[in-house]
Parts: sequence; C-alpha cells; structure tokens
Amino acid sequence: MISPQQIEEMIKAELPDAQVQVQDLTGGGDHYQVTVVSSQFAGKGLVQQHQLIYAALQQAMSSEAIHALALKTYTPEAFANNS
Repeated sequence: MISPQQIEEMIKAELPDAQVQVQDLTGGGDHYQVTVVSSQFAGKGLVQQHQLIYAALQQAMSSEAIHALALKTYTPEAFANNS
C-alpha cells in the first residue's frame, strides 16, 4: 500500500513545480486518481504528459503498490481555463 502523500512526493521529485491532487478511489490504497498541473507539460501531447507521471511512479507501479491509476494532466494555463 502506498499513501497519497507518497504519490505526491514521488511526482514532485520529478516535476518540482507540480500541483498534485491524489484521490484514493476505493479506500484500499491501491486505486488512485491523480491530477497534476505542471508547466513542464507545455508543448507535450497527452501521452507524453502521462509518460512523465508514469516515470515518476515507476517503482510503485512495478511493485504493484499502485494497481490502478487514473490521470488528469494540465498545464497551468489549461487548468485555469478548465476550472
């Protein structure tokens, strides 16, 4: 099991400017929805943005500490327009 705090820390280690929201979808500590806002997503497609997050969480994903992950990624500008 991995905590939302640990997920946030792992993402911020790779994307220091990121604003991260982590939601445990089932209460079991292995199904999460993560929303990440980072300027490092600028100019990148959705797949590339998600690849950055998967790279940051690679250890937790490969050990199956995270069984399911739903991602929402935004640049700060896109997030402001979406809110």
